[in-house]
Amino acid sequence: MKDLTKNKIEEIIKEKITNQYSVSGGCINDARILQIDSGKQFFIKTNYNNLPGMFFNEANGLKELAKANAIRVPKIIYVEENFILLEAIKSASKSNNFFEDFGRRFARLHKYSDKYFGFYENNYIGSTQQINIPDDSEQTDWTRFYFNKRLKFQFNLAEKKGFSGIELKNAFSKLENKIDDILKSDYEKPSLLHGDLWSGNYMIDENGNACLIDPAVYYGNREADLAMTRLFGGFDSKFYSAYEEEFPLQSGYEYRENIYKLYHILNHLNLFGSGYYQQAVSLIRYYL
Repeated sequence: MKDLTKNKIEEIIKEKITNQYSVSGGCINDARILQIDSGKQFFIKTNYNNLPGMFFNEANGLKELAKANAIRVPKIIYVEENFILLEAIKSASKSNNFFEDFGRRFARLHKYSDKYFGFYENNYIGSTQQINIPDDSEQTDWTRFYFNKRLKFQFNLAEKKGFSGIELKNAFSKLENKIDDILKSDYEKPSLLHGDLWSGNYMIDENGNACLIDPAVYYGNREADLAMTRLFGGFDSKFYSAYEEEFPLQSGYEYRENIYKLYHILNHLNLFGSGYYQQAVSLIRYYL
């Protein structure tokens, strides 16, 4: 952490920082716990080669999740271009009913809805820009929004980066012709989504309950959020059964799961390279 940032934080909190130590904060940012004179702690993420507006987007996402009053998120102390300062949440062991409670609360988060798909600003999924502002035709058309702002955006980015081979191009072209049939389902209101919920983007607070971090917030079909939780594992079966009890899913969810996983695999292809190429092709071929 640069001295300029340290001085700024001391000015904000009106106390001296007495100690700091690094913690896990993802591969993009430097993350630290700061301890001050009174013994209180804060959490800070810094990035001096920042993606424009990234920390402001994170703060706005946390604020949006907090509106649902369903799952705890860290309180925002201060944010500017190069850093975000949050409350430091002390971690403990999972409560006995951790995943049941988490599943129910996640379902309640998804009950918080809006009239339109998307969000009032674009943000980031990892270090990739996530396009959330819908065209007029996409505001109430989930299929168009998801295909254009999620899948097609990532595919076009893969082409620009040279990650789109002939297999992927041919498969994606065929997918476009089938997307209406794949996502055909009864209408649901746009749900508030975390947007990037895997096991690394929640923590266990001092009471043994789930706390959401690092969101990529927008309003969309809740199946997209659930598919991400299944992509890399880390969620107990009790999480899903409790979710289903609280907010039952529409029939055919299992069939649509891979189309939602595809967005994140294409993003991983763009972020980390060709190791994700065949998985992207396989997910598309599931529907061809």
